[in-house]
Amino acid sequence: MDDDLVVRAQHGDEEAFASLAVAIGNRLHAVAHRILRDLDLAEDATQQALLTIWRDLPQLRDPARFDARSYRLLVRACYAEGRRTRTWAPNLHVLPADGSTGTEGLSSVVDRDQLERGFRRLSIDHRAVVVLHHFLDLPLDQVADVLGVPVGTARSRLHYAMRGLRSALEADARPAVREAAK
Repeated sequence: MDDDLVVRAQHGDEEAFASLAVAIGNRLHAVAHRILRDLDLAEDATQQALLTIWRDLPQLRDPARFDARSYRLLVRACYAEGRRTRTWAPNLHVLPADGSTGTEGLSSVVDRDQLERGFRRLSIDHRAVVVLHHFLDLPLDQVADVLGVPVGTARSRLHYAMRGLRSALEADARPAVREAAK
């Protein structure tokens, strides 16, 4: 991120902030979508985070910390959206019809579906750690900083998230037990 742009935005330059918002908006939305697993909630969380970033920007001491501060505010907005909306709504995506659907393509769809179901079973705290660490490739000390928790807590959340994800995938892979015929 351009530190000069951040400094100008800190001093009230709306054009500078608009440039910052364009530069980080898609990344923030992608992270929010991966945490919340819902497109509409992700848009709301991203918008709320951008408003909070604008409001709190003058208090930012180090412009080099803009990205970390932005992710922290985004995760907080995701937590707020997650608390506000407890109902699950399916996200349906239209897949292009013009492509061969070989067995490899079908198995990747099945794998993604299983992973999505397992990921939805995780708490929002666990999803946030997994997304920040694996999607953004942030080291655990930076994940902890973004989340405002100790490194040990981030490490623990990641451990339990991965264990929960593995358990969910294994549970889905087991054949259903049928009642014995009488």
